[in-house]
Amino acid sequence: MARTLERISLLFPVWVSIFVGLALIEPSIFTWFSGILIPLGLAGIMLSMGLTLLPADFRRVLSFPLPVLLGVLFQYTIMPVLGYSIGLMLDMEPPLRAGLVLVASCPGGTASNVVAFLARANVALSVSMTAVSTLLSALATPAAVELLLRGSSIDVSFLGLLRSTLLVVVLPVLGGVLLNRFFGKTRLVHRAKPALPAVAVLLICLIVASVIGKDRGLLLESGWLILLATVLLHAGGFLLGYVFTRLILHFRRDVEGMARTISIEVGMQNSGLGVVLARAHFPHPAVALPAAVSSVVHSLIGSALSVLWRKVWPIHRVDEEDTVTSDGPPPG
Repeated sequence: MARTLERISLLFPVWVSIFVGLALIEPSIFTWFSGILIPLGLAGIMLSMGLTLLPADFRRVLSFPLPVLLGVLFQYTIMPVLGYSIGLMLDMEPPLRAGLVLVASCPGGTASNVVAFLARANVALSVSMTAVSTLLSALATPAAVELLLRGSSIDVSFLGLLRSTLLVVVLPVLGGVLLNRFFGKTRLVHRAKPALPAVAVLLICLIVASVIGKDRGLLLESGWLILLATVLLHAGGFLLGYVFTRLILHFRRDVEGMARTISIEVGMQNSGLGVVLARAHFPHPAVALPAAVSSVVHSLIGSALSVLWRKVWPIHRVDEEDTVTSDGPPPG
């Protein structure tokens, strides 16, 4: 059963694509998942992430912090600047540009850990970067959005974004860590853990499909522009994350594994958080669309990269000797 649930979670790009396709054909299938259910769904995903984190994940950050710090730095500099620049370059309407900046300013998504696993990259490093960028998101995400949208026609509430990020991301992750620390060996938690990846996949698919279904008309009207913008955003994140890591950590024997891991982490965002923040703090419905489309785009690009890196350009054994490994991915 556990193996079946793991296979289901590893097919996340397939499931989210199917859900989006169904939402475009028959929106009413998913529009019921709205209102308070969306932030609750994201909180559930973050809680499941926290339940997979161990003290070793945090000790790893302290023992060799440079790759983690680099990944988090790239996450909150490369991606927001890319989002802002692409929005200007494509002359996007203010709501769509705000949505692109918003999703670009979100922390790394848990799906990046799944892609790192599939690509045979450094899963332990990926988990550590996701955890750190998520915990920092309460300040980093509102700050990046407020800075880049300052002076635009879109009003941004720094405190509102901070409060929402704390409630639906940071506190659930910390709650999951505490549950795992004190109750991780109880029968209930032990039995629930194998199902967490599949539950997380279902919840993010419902969140994305709900937005697509509710704003289907807006998406069909501007879909090509949103698709182009999100492809450029995530492709740029994957590329620049890889190149900059290779340049900065060139002295490490395991630089290729780290570069691939940081590339995946930078290129993939917590799109669910983008949807929640857009719905809660921006009145125009179009602001949530880039985050919804982003979820599909970064999953497909990440999956394609994982196949190339796993099958076509595998990491040589010398690059893996000093690389911390993990038995498998956390929830996707």
